[in-house]
Amino acid sequence: MAKLITIFGGSGFVGRYVVQALAKTGARLRVATRDPHLALHVRPLAALGQLDFVRTDLRSEASIARAVEGADAVINLVGILSDSQGGFEAVHVNAAGAVAKAAAAAGAGALVHVSALGADAESESGYGRSKALGEAAVRAAFPKATILRPSVIFGPEDQFLNRFAGLLRLPVVPVVAPRTKFQPVYVVDVARAVAAAVCEPSLHGAKTVSLGGPDVLTMRGLLEWLAETTGRTPALVDMPDAAASLMASLTGWLPGAPLTSDQWTMLQSDNIVPEGAPGLAALGLAATPMAAVAPGWLVRFRPHGRFSPA
Repeated sequence: MAKLITIFGGSGFVGRYVVQALAKTGARLRVATRDPHLALHVRPLAALGQLDFVRTDLRSEASIARAVEGADAVINLVGILSDSQGGFEAVHVNAAGAVAKAAAAAGAGALVHVSALGADAESESGYGRSKALGEAAVRAAFPKATILRPSVIFGPEDQFLNRFAGLLRLPVVPVVAPRTKFQPVYVVDVARAVAAAVCEPSLHGAKTVSLGGPDVLTMRGLLEWLAETTGRTPALVDMPDAAASLMASLTGWLPGAPLTSDQWTMLQSDNIVPEGAPGLAALGLAATPMAAVAPGWLVRFRPHGRFSPA
């Protein structure tokens, strides 16, 4: 019988690509989600009868246990960017540990936990610290878990390239942390990494793998590339650190704010794969350049959309 894989966060941005990657392997998929009605968009990504949903509350150990019951493997993709009401500790630490404990108790043969490249117990960022504490909780409960640490993830539905490309419609665009470096990784490559790890635990169990693409760009370099790709010509103005920090401290608590204080703290460090760290190649995968795929969906940001001259 085909493997049964429970996916926490399977209806999100990364989750829909993980579902597609695993559906191709013939595995049976169970998507654990707060509201199955809001996750129906992933059903067409798998064959008829291959995917099911289970309503899950990550605050309840009993609910998590029901979600992993009988699963051969478990994947945790859940993550948040805002720490409102202690969200980082609740989601990145407590829920991650609870999922790992439940997977071990259910006798799952593999667990893949998606963390973040900035995970660091000594980080000044609450996000970075919580990701590291979550990894520790996962390791304690399921020592052979595979931990994946992606850099910023880009893809057709992302809130990274699309967000910045939208800003380039303005005549003047301030550049926050212009010298900070990123190594964006394609969402399809992340999904393939998850699939490789969960399908071959004998090869990849207990590994911690950093996922970055082949492009390393500064924030300013990223905006320049986006401007060239979308045919936009705004004035890019580097924002002084003092001004950016003040903006984050004054507006970061507002819903939809462009930058939170914690995100500003994260921007003080480069988000690139550490030298010598195992990467996509350790999973037998090649990284996809942004230029090979992103222009296909960024074309809508050109002055005349798809009718713009090349």
